[in-house]
Amino acid sequence: MATYTATRDRVEHYFDRSATKTWERLTSDAPVSGIRATVRAGRDRMRALMLAQLPEDLRGARILDAGCGTGAMAVELAERGATVVAADVSPELIKIAQDRVPSQLLGITWHAGDMMDPALGTFDHIVAMDSMIYYSAADVAGLLAAAAPRLSGKFVFTVAPRTPALMAMWRVGKLFPRRDRSPVMIPQSTARIADAMRTAAVPGRLREVERVTSGFYISTALVFQGRN
Repeated sequence: MATYTATRDRVEHYFDRSATKTWERLTSDAPVSGIRATVRAGRDRMRALMLAQLPEDLRGARILDAGCGTGAMAVELAERGATVVAADVSPELIKIAQDRVPSQLLGITWHAGDMMDPALGTFDHIVAMDSMIYYSAADVAGLLAAAAPRLSGKFVFTVAPRTPALMAMWRVGKLFPRRDRSPVMIPQSTARIADAMRTAAVPGRLREVERVTSGFYISTALVFQGRN
């Protein structure tokens, strides 16, 4: 998955060199501008929606938070009793997440590196909030294929939907020289990812849950279940 590796490395560079402070503020309780407030509210709604796809009682469950960012999802999973492996390609975001964890909360292991590293082991569930939005449908299918043998339950993840506004932003972003670009979201549809899964012979089922739209935040939650 050469394109996955190249995109992953661009994401790491972007968050560790350019966006760490912005992301730290956005995911905190600090006041933010109106535009960023819509993004924060949208992310809060999406996190709640994704958590609602999992059992309320997660005691005994081992869960991968793939692309954990500053750790909000990992904390909520651990508070519900899960043993959480929180992985992110950005060491700087991992540091912020570790600093924010309540001192009394146990059950989270942090991993700075590839969010789908096979060495992380097997899981009851995997969640990936807004961490797969930069990848092609073929790469997403490849990630699901790699996860399937390690997964006994659900893989809940988000994609950027193929709306006219997001498609326009994507086309404009492609005009900039590669060295000047932040990682660009790739708008997807459930059907496009399902087609890529069939092409790659990925075992399992994919369903769309819901789209969250909050100002500048637009994201769609999907659930993949393998055949284990």
